[in-house]
Amino acid sequence: MSLFQVEGWNLPTQIAKEDPEQAKKKKQKQKKKQQKGKNVDPEKLQDMYKQAVDAVKPKGEKEKDKKKKRKRNEGNDDKNKEKKSKTNEGGQPEKESKKVSAAETSKKVDSSKLTPLQRKMQEKLAGSRFRWINEQLYTSTSSDALKLIEENPDMFDEYHNGFRNQVKSWPQNPVDAFLDQVKERLNKPIAAPGGLPGDKDGTVVIADMGCGEAQFAKDLQHVKGHGKSKKAKFKVHSFDLKAANEFITVADIKNVPLPDESAHVVVFCLALMGTNFLDFIKEGLRILKPRGEIWIAEIKSRFGENDTKTFVNVLKDFGLMHKTTDDSNKMFVRFEFFKPPKEILEDQRKKKQKQEKPKFIENDEHEGEPEGKWLLKPCIYKRR
Repeated sequence: MSLFQVEGWNLPTQIAKEDPEQAKKKKQKQKKKQQKGKNVDPEKLQDMYKQAVDAVKPKGEKEKDKKKKRKRNEGNDDKNKEKKSKTNEGGQPEKESKKVSAAETSKKVDSSKLTPLQRKMQEKLAGSRFRWINEQLYTSTSSDALKLIEENPDMFDEYHNGFRNQVKSWPQNPVDAFLDQVKERLNKPIAAPGGLPGDKDGTVVIADMGCGEAQFAKDLQHVKGHGKSKKAKFKVHSFDLKAANEFITVADIKNVPLPDESAHVVVFCLALMGTNFLDFIKEGLRILKPRGEIWIAEIKSRFGENDTKTFVNVLKDFGLMHKTTDDSNKMFVRFEFFKPPKEILEDQRKKKQKQEKPKFIENDEHEGEPEGKWLLKPCIYKRR
């Protein structure tokens, strides 16, 4: 008997073979599993996973995720549009159009989206820019100021935006004061004593020198005569360094495109800004008709200690007659001057020649010196 032989154990010596039908079934199962794995889309798996996670999330978080998904889709759409618009009809890239749009969007800053601190900083920057432009206009000649605005037209808008903010704190805008004066004098006939100077048909020609945004011309469109002045018709010529709108003609106001003796009223509303502002007055005299008027409004602080007397005397020396000075407003002073007829001017000249001493000898002391240094101080704001 062999060593490991046991009675009753009759195992076959050959290995048992697997049933062929069962083997076929196993192979078919394995093939099906492999095919399922190949057909699975990874994106679909992610979606299935998100759906399962979202089902567990609270409602608020689900809404946030939906918004994020919408933004992602919109971003993808924008990217696709940009890729398509990279080439124009001729097949060339549109680089220039992109630059323009970027510049436009950078200028249009929505202040409502800024924080209070950012808004305050923006206002400070705009204020300092206004003060700088203001100083350039007051301390340079009118021809230099015209060049400056022609080379940098945005400065004109920046200045007037800043000026608009300054005037908000004033008791009255001088433009409104002149408008009230027009309305008051319309209570009397045109060209009558106390009425506005003008033609017999009721036409009143006004030259607004240094008009800014031509607010005076705009407002006069709505002013109508009544009673004896019902025929009143206003024709306003507005001049400044830039044509901000259709009312304005670009000009250096020491030389405006109007013929001699063509205006009934010449207005200087805070416009004597250049260092050569007496040239503006002379030009106003040139275009002013006999019996016409010059209206001036200037900042009070510009007159200093002389209390407006020197200023009035200098203009009288040019041949103007002083009518009134109104310093009732705490911010500005208003003047009215009258241009007498030629015969009266001749009489005045003859009287002056007979005088042994010149009446306004103090003006000779400043001969050759810019009037911006001795007659009217430049209106310069304090640096902050």
